[in-house]
Amino acid sequence: MFEKILIANRGEIACRVAATAKRLGVKSVAVYSDADANARHVSACDEAVRIGEAAPRDSYLRWERIIEAAKATGAQAIHPGYGFLSENEDFAHACADAGIAFIGPPPSAIRAMGLKAESKQLMEKAGVRLVPGYHGSDQDPALLKREADRIGYPVLIKASAGGGGKGMRIVNAGDEFDAALASCKREAINSFGDDAVLIERYVQRPRHIEIQVFFDTHGNGVYLFERDCSVQRRHQKVLEEAPAPGMTEERRREMGEAAVAAARAVNYVGAGTVEFICEQDGRFYFMEMNTRLQVEHPVTEAISGHDLVEWQLRVASGEPLPATQADLKIHGHAIEARICAESPEANFLPATGTLSVLKWPAHVGFRRNEDGEGFHDPAPVRVDTGVNEGDAITPYYDSMIAKLIVWGEDREQALARLDAALAGTHIAGVVNNVSFLRRVAKTPSFAGANLDTALIERERENLFGKTGLPLEVVAAGVAARAKALQQQSVGSDPWSRRDGWRMHGTSVQRFDIEWQGESLEVLLTSQHGGGALLKAGDVELAFESRALGGDRYDVTLGTQADTRRLALTVYQVGEQVSVFSQAGSAQATVVDTLAHAGEGHKEAGRLTAPMPGKVIAYLVKRGDAIKTGQPLAVLEAMKMEHTIAAPRDGTVAELLFAPGDQVSEGGELLTLE
Repeated sequence: MFEKILIANRGEIACRVAATAKRLGVKSVAVYSDADANARHVSACDEAVRIGEAAPRDSYLRWERIIEAAKATGAQAIHPGYGFLSENEDFAHACADAGIAFIGPPPSAIRAMGLKAESKQLMEKAGVRLVPGYHGSDQDPALLKREADRIGYPVLIKASAGGGGKGMRIVNAGDEFDAALASCKREAINSFGDDAVLIERYVQRPRHIEIQVFFDTHGNGVYLFERDCSVQRRHQKVLEEAPAPGMTEERRREMGEAAVAAARAVNYVGAGTVEFICEQDGRFYFMEMNTRLQVEHPVTEAISGHDLVEWQLRVASGEPLPATQADLKIHGHAIEARICAESPEANFLPATGTLSVLKWPAHVGFRRNEDGEGFHDPAPVRVDTGVNEGDAITPYYDSMIAKLIVWGEDREQALARLDAALAGTHIAGVVNNVSFLRRVAKTPSFAGANLDTALIERERENLFGKTGLPLEVVAAGVAARAKALQQQSVGSDPWSRRDGWRMHGTSVQRFDIEWQGESLEVLLTSQHGGGALLKAGDVELAFESRALGGDRYDVTLGTQADTRRLALTVYQVGEQVSVFSQAGSAQATVVDTLAHAGEGHKEAGRLTAPMPGKVIAYLVKRGDAIKTGQPLAVLEAMKMEHTIAAPRDGTVAELLFAPGDQVSEGGELLTLE
């Protein structure tokens, strides 16, 4: 086993690898950019080395600096995590040339599976079924269009060197092809430095099922069962689970053996994932192989009882696999939810900001038996994260905040634990998808295991436009917190009280709030004889609250005929108030009217960047007449392209940036007349 390794990554995967290294007694070295100088992964390791500026191309993608750091610290091996350099053939070669072990497959396997077109040609020769399509090297746009016409629409354009949903477009008709191809190629060249694409028939109602494989240097190979990753948005995974619902033992064995054969065809070593696109009737086709550890590996660990990072370290140090195929068994069911800084209501636009509140449900990390042979009782809730409360989500890196993993004896128990764990996850200060994940897990389709990659779109009515908590509950949270703060300020002098106390009569406190785009007035009337009334909008209810400590409140709302008792947790950061309950969460702004006195209306006719990024292209020019919803500009941020659409009809007055320019959040992109 190695004595010291360097982790060439950041965030939760760097923390994840460091945790296993620590358990095994292996020293770890972190690398960090200027943006990550105080990041969680830096403190998780025994040593840390600065490798450059914030942008990945100036730090985490500079493999020569990473190898220099490994040499300087005496690291014997480099773990690349996922993303960044994890599937970079040149980096793997450079590690070997430097005498440093690469904790991953050999460069030849990375090369063979790295380009989707070439890998599919290889799989075709190996007898693995493929989706009908074009995987050739001729990238003439006219030829690609003809091939798409031949295959028949809808088709899928995919970056040959791609992954993670980047450089991928669904084309439903021939007249959409050229624009989709251009966008796909732009995103591919920016993400992977290669704009080659392949064309495939788009399978209707497909399931995305992947097989975890592992090989050692002694010729041994196994599969650690499957994961269903069908629930996706923008071709990126949202929820993953293992085992796949509805999987028969016969099909599991068939898919597992096909995955092992695919990996063996390229002399694979280490952890890898063979991904299949599956028809509803069970037919499956090879899609691609990821030559690295996957984001969703914890669900496989939960059901198999094995630490896959430990396996990686042992295999890379020359040891045989810790288990044979006959040793591997499935125990229970696990689900992973990716918690991201993004706005589901705004087409999952990534968000930036400070994690002012970051509270997790009660959980434990990776847990093993005393005999070291895996789990008898896996952790019911596990959180893998690379951030702490108070950290900033920046535009430089992926938007994922954490992975929440639950395990149960069966899928029903895992679903119940997932909902409870998400309800106990409190994040404020950054827009996030926690409430959306709860809604997805509760949809009839997901709860009933009716899975396909269009599930989110199919369940749109149940997922989008939801209001979260009702207004009166949000108002009750605002009032309960204000009342508790007022009571804390009470001194011995009754005239110094700020809780609205009167010797006679009633007192009324007013809160001006902004909630779901509306400006509303909330009134809390304290009656002289005791009791209070809360009026929010058109609803007036009896109100009582008791502070429980730790931002928690016991609130009673209702009428004589209908009384509700609620357990609320309320956080306030500036004017932003976040209210959490078992039923859901909501955010509101409590407006300080004095602080905003004299502010004028915002200037009309402006169109601003929703987040920091780079202007890729303008789709209009000065003087163009535009319609509501018309695409105006393409912005690249957090490794994805985002199209900015017109909020109303008008005429383009001025373009304020040039393609390639960086723009800050709120920066004015263009003006409309």
